Amino acid sequence: MSMTTMIGVLAAIFSTICWIPQVLKTLRTREVKDLSLGTNVMVLTSVSLWLAYGLSLGEWPLILANIFSIICVGTIVLAKLAWGRA
Repeated sequence: MSMTTMIGVLAAIFSTICWIPQVLKTLRTREVKDLSLGTNVMVLTSVSLWLAYGLSLGEWPLILANIFSIICVGTIVLAKLAWGRA
């Protein structure tokens, strides 16, 4: 594995696992009033664009990381929409 790929893999790991605690807390507590819908929609849009970029380059670290991030952030956005915008 090249150094460039290794950096990409590490970046992918760290930038995606940061969403796990928020998703788990949101699902466990169903508390969404302090979560910003706008911010999470913007993050969802950005990781979707990063996925498109990764797909266009055929770079699996970008592809996998952003699929995982879309699932996590998408879960938060759906929870916010389902459980209230307050």
